[in-house]
Amino acid sequence: MNKMTLSFLSKSENEVFARNVVAAFALPLNPTLSELSDVKTAVSEAVTNAIVHGYGTEEGWIKVECEIEGDALHITVSDSGKGIEDIEQALTPFFTTLPGEERSGMGFTIMQTFMSSFSVRSKKGEGTEVFMSKHFGARADEDAR
Repeated sequence: MNKMTLSFLSKSENEVFARNVVAAFALPLNPTLSELSDVKTAVSEAVTNAIVHGYGTEEGWIKVECEIEGDALHITVSDSGKGIEDIEQALTPFFTTLPGEERSGMGFTIMQTFMSSFSVRSKKGEGTEVFMSKHFGARADEDAR
């Protein structure tokens, strides 16, 4: 087992930093380019959600925690921002709280699609945690069936 924690300010330029750090951390699992792309995309979406929806125009800390356990990479992306009022509604494809901006409302759907498992925990006014896991190798092949 291996673990790491990364904390950074909710600045848009840190999204690329976060996804590349997580991708580098996942390398011992010998991911395919496609699997690595899936992880990077999911992390990008989670971090972008924290920046845009969690903090908005405010600045705060985002934490990314990763753990390698067997053939799996477990990722938690958390913020101490606004929180999500209705998680079920937020998980609906195309739903966005910022319709005036160019937001597709597909962030959570993308995370669910690209990862082996996904869940969200949030409390209004206290922040949000996104939990994602990706299995690699033989187990990933089983998950795809």
